[in-house]
Amino acid sequence: MDIELIKRMMDACYQGKRIRDMLPPLPDGVASSYIQYLDIIEKLEKQGIQVKVSDVSDALSLPRPGVTRTVKDMEAKGYVKKFASAEDGRVTYLTVTETGKALSEKYNKQYFTILSGYVDSIPEEDILCTIRTMEKFYKIMCERRIDLDK
Repeated sequence: MDIELIKRMMDACYQGKRIRDMLPPLPDGVASSYIQYLDIIEKLEKQGIQVKVSDVSDALSLPRPGVTRTVKDMEAKGYVKKFASAEDGRVTYLTVTETGKALSEKYNKQYFTILSGYVDSIPEEDILCTIRTMEKFYKIMCERRIDLDK
């Protein structure tokens, strides 16, 4: 592949970060990952799934220890609640609290509903292609990180 094209891809990634930075500011102490986690938990709950940390980890392709830490922070701030399984007390489930639902509603639903009206000029197939490409590029970068660090 042409080196200039790879550089343009990296520039597009930077632009993507700048776009993400344009999202509305979150309340003090709220990380952007909280919004993602709340979204995943709510989606899984709507599917009738009792959500575990491993479900969030798998859905976001993130290591469990990091997800566990973030969930612990979110619980301390009142956005999620943990509870033990009635069948097996060793299994812990997560649920979104009313405070978490309010946060999710504001930053997940309201903002993206407004934004969807502005981006409707971009064909869905272009958006899906961009998503697939970014996911593949991220995977390549993760797999090759050791080689590139030399």
